[in-house]
Amino acid sequence: MLLASGVTKVRAQETVSLEITIKNHRFEPAELRAPKGKAIKLTVKNADPTPEEFESKVLRVEKVIAGNSEAVFNLKPQQPGRYKFFGEFHEKTAQGYLVVE
Repeated sequence: MLLASGVTKVRAQETVSLEITIKNHRFEPAELRAPKGKAIKLTVKNADPTPEEFESKVLRVEKVIAGNSEAVFNLKPQQPGRYKFFGEFHEKTAQGYLVVE
């Protein structure tokens, strides 16, 4: 839908909901898939008792998620590709990818 100002409004049916869990300082699943051209609602659940900083430089997101809580990221539609994300506090083990096809 194109608004009068020229800004495109994303409709609910154009949004893909994805969920990932941080457990034992790892992402489960470690790879998420989304279709190109769709906005993404990404819910990150931290099942560990300690905080973790969810970060992706390429997706331009960064947030500390307290232990046993969750955060939601609303991502704009992405071009096809492989987008890395990681847990900054446990970067050796907490790594994953968003694959847009």
